[in-house]
Amino acid sequence: MIKICLSRILGEQRINQAELARRTGIRPSTINEWYHDFVERVNLEHLDRICEVLQCEITDIIERTPNSKNH
Repeated sequence: MIKICLSRILGEQRINQAELARRTGIRPSTINEWYHDFVERVNLEHLDRICEVLQCEITDIIERTPNSKNH
């Protein structure tokens, strides 16, 4: 399972969605999708801008956990 952890990072850095949108130049609605983990496709340019502004690594924003197997 892939999880977007932008909400946690913004909380830790005390930056709101509007401020991140302003600093990255990414539309607020797109930031909101990332914030609420509704992203289905990752725009690499957006990911790069977010990492640059938040001074973090991709692995800080995107986490993968193994899928549980139900038998």
